Amino acid sequence: VSAALREHLEEWRSKPKQALKVLSALAHERLPDVAVQVLNAMRGRQVEANAFHFNAAMNACAKAKRWQQALLVFGEMPQLLVLPDTASYNTVINACEKGGQWQVALNLATGMPERKVLPNEITFNSAISACSKGGQWQLALGLLQDMPEFRVLPGLISFNAAINACEKGCEWQQALGLLGLMPELELHPDEISCNAAISACSRGGQWQLALSLLGQMPGFRVTANLISYSAAISACEKGGKWQLSLSLLRLMPQVKVEPNEISYNAAISACEKEGAWQQALALLSGMPERMIKPDQISYNSAISACSKGGQWQVALGLLSKMPESGVTPGLISFNAAIDACEKGGQWQLALCILIRMPQTGISLLPDVISYNGVISACSKGGQWQFALSLLGQMPDLKLNPNIITYSAAISSCKSSGQWQTALSLLSCMLTKRVLPNLITCNAAISSCEKEGSWQPALTLLHMMPEMKLVPDEISYSSAMSACEKSGQWQLALSLLTLMSEELVAPDAISFGALISACSKKGGEWRLALRLLSQMVGARVMPDEISYSAAITACEKGGNWQMACWLLSRISLSELSPSSVSYDAAILACARQQRWPQALWLMRSMSSVSWWPTASSFESVVDACDKCGAWLTAAALLLKLSATVAESLERKQEP
Repeated sequence: VSAALREHLEEWRSKPKQALKVLSALAHERLPDVAVQVLNAMRGRQVEANAFHFNAAMNACAKAKRWQQALLVFGEMPQLLVLPDTASYNTVINACEKGGQWQVALNLATGMPERKVLPNEITFNSAISACSKGGQWQLALGLLQDMPEFRVLPGLISFNAAINACEKGCEWQQALGLLGLMPELELHPDEISCNAAISACSRGGQWQLALSLLGQMPGFRVTANLISYSAAISACEKGGKWQLSLSLLRLMPQVKVEPNEISYNAAISACEKEGAWQQALALLSGMPERMIKPDQISYNSAISACSKGGQWQVALGLLSKMPESGVTPGLISFNAAIDACEKGGQWQLALCILIRMPQTGISLLPDVISYNGVISACSKGGQWQFALSLLGQMPDLKLNPNIITYSAAISSCKSSGQWQTALSLLSCMLTKRVLPNLITCNAAISSCEKEGSWQPALTLLHMMPEMKLVPDEISYSSAMSACEKSGQWQLALSLLTLMSEELVAPDAISFGALISACSKKGGEWRLALRLLSQMVGARVMPDEISYSAAITACEKGGNWQMACWLLSRISLSELSPSSVSYDAAILACARQQRWPQALWLMRSMSSVSWWPTASSFESVVDACDKCGAWLTAAALLLKLSATVAESLERKQEP
């Protein structure tokens, strides 16, 4: 460069503006390296280089986003006895702003008064914009407030940069405050001001204010553009107002604003959040008609919408269609499809997708979310072996199982009665420093409950406070049920007292487990009735299970009158008695030699398409026989034979 400029350098001695023209042209072409070499050549041949020349070279660095290079040139100025002026500072601050170096930009701006260099509006605007890009909205507002102290009036660009900083910081109140202050300073908001404020409201979940601002734009003599509508649609999406999102999207062509993929993606995402899968698909299919190509985000949102809407087949169809449409499925695409299969109970398909991911042309590696979805699908499908196998694979892939992973795996043990494995997984979590949550512990207690393992269930319940977890009604109900299944009705009852002390309101499941525990212990029918009464007092409506358990308790306690009364209460409570309720009441009557009442109940049972069990028939036959009603007993035996024959024929049917 020095050799090429040899002739020009002599000319520049007397005409320094010619050198400035060259440096300015290099800045315009974004050639910082050449600009710096020209500056060095001038110094080497002792051609005067003033602040203007240095500023032009720094401007070349700024336009090429070479903030370090601009800073080096700036640092050389005092060494060469060239004093940086306001333009010098503005140029290097602008370079730092473009390079995302808000700390350096701020230090330069705030250090200007010490160097006897006065900042101007450009200085503040660049510094505010740098803070905005760095997510430092407080500092951006501080700079805006400091401007009058330096006799610099904030302009439209200053306010826009500050509003943009508030938007990035999700400070919608501050953004609206700045927008409202502008007319007081005789500044008219433009589309940038309004768009940033709408976007701030969108990020803050204030969809009503976003729509209000969109409606106010004509009052500011500002025409809403593509960015305005897209931000408003996004605000409705975040607020769960998919219908409004669709209305805005339909309105855009009417006001001569053509939607783009961002507008459509925001609308599809709005439908996805509410599971409106039909609308999401309609939007996706309508994009090509408007010459808009759906991208990965479009498909991902549509697949997720189908997942939430329980349409796993459609979700898989969209995944397979993506390559045909020239869109490469990403990790989010596959994870959304796995989630759809999990929600649809299709564990085999979820597993197939997981296996297929590394085999695709883009060699996608599953992440923790992928494995969590498949493990949960296996859990719901009762495939605990697969769930645990997948959990074991994760460390080999350098994936760390999280709370969701372990919760799904423990839930798989719950459904299969593998309580020892569930407890082992819980212990493994603590070893791996993954803190269990309420869902995890409840799943572990429930796995113990399935097998009636009351000791570990109670141990877990009492350990929960040590893990900084507060047991809820599910925790207590599962532990009660474990006690009930093992005949520990006193312990189950003590848990009800503990719930009251811990201010945990028992639910129908809690009471049902207690009443069932009483039914398994002969003679505790009074306690069962007391619990049934307590349910009403606790504003918990007894369900059919609670009534059936109480009737069984009365049957075992020999109180046939109360059993029949409870059966009648079921219908009065707008519930339908089950075969269990009828059988328990029939047994209660039969065992107390009340065969007429038992026969009446059997007839009532058949009228609602329920059939007594063989044990009920035998008890009633025995009661009739003991009371001398042998003809009735014979008729019942014939009826029993016919019922058994009919049942066998049904089992043999293909």
